[in-house]
Amino acid sequence: MHSHDHSHDHARSGERRLLWAFAMTAGFMVAEVVGGIVSGSLALLADAGHMLTDAASLALAWGASRAARRPADPLRSYGYHRAQVLAALINGVALIGIVGWIIVEAVQRILAPAPVLGGLMLVVAALGLLVNVVAFALLHGGREHNLNIQGALLHVLGDLLGSVAAIAAAVVILWTGWTPIDPLLSLLVAALILRSAWALVRKSAHILLEGTPEWLDLEALRSELHDAVPAVRNVHHVHVWSLSPQRPLLTMHVDVEADADTNQVLGELKGVLQERFGIAHSTIQIECGACVDD
Repeated sequence: MHSHDHSHDHARSGERRLLWAFAMTAGFMVAEVVGGIVSGSLALLADAGHMLTDAASLALAWGASRAARRPADPLRSYGYHRAQVLAALINGVALIGIVGWIIVEAVQRILAPAPVLGGLMLVVAALGLLVNVVAFALLHGGREHNLNIQGALLHVLGDLLGSVAAIAAAVVILWTGWTPIDPLLSLLVAALILRSAWALVRKSAHILLEGTPEWLDLEALRSELHDAVPAVRNVHHVHVWSLSPQRPLLTMHVDVEADADTNQVLGELKGVLQERFGIAHSTIQIECGACVDD
């Protein structure tokens, strides 16, 4: 019970860290949009788009932590883990649209340079960098106890690069007056957003399509089960999918020796799945002879 309480304490602490980081990131994202419009800086607007990816990832991480504590019910027998995956897909598609807008605007600015208020741009970008540093420190302190925080931490670290790019553009404009640096660096930030957004769409779509977890080799799993449990003759009809990246599920049929202790075999199979593959939820049909489904 003592360790159970500690687990809940870590989860709630992680949720608070994520919520604070989200509030800071989302709040400054709005300020950066206003600053980008007033100063005329596309780099600031592009960085605001990148901060949107961070805010989305932080919100999803917070939602994942909350959903993990929500029990299943008759309507959702597996619980509510898929809600975060659906949200990730929607966010990813929206972010790809934002990248398209940044690219179009950047090309137009390169062909027809617009005036940029370098001083205001530098101030806003520097404040953005400060917000990202604080958010990074906040999440870094809770990374040991929450896998969602570790993922969100990588997004915030990526946004630091966007803030640095905006600062670099502002400095170049103030020193040289060369405004094309602004749309050029905004393209660099757009590339960072696109990479994160595409990964988000690909992974979430893979999960929603009931795809086999990318880290799992089904042939290796069959071979491992056959070698680890002597009574097993054949493993077939194996299906592995995920509710969320951290929650794989499995169903399979296992043909065993006629004189095998089926309860013991079942326990050994589940032990191998848990210890060697991290699959805690499995449904296994034990058979002696021909498969009834065939």
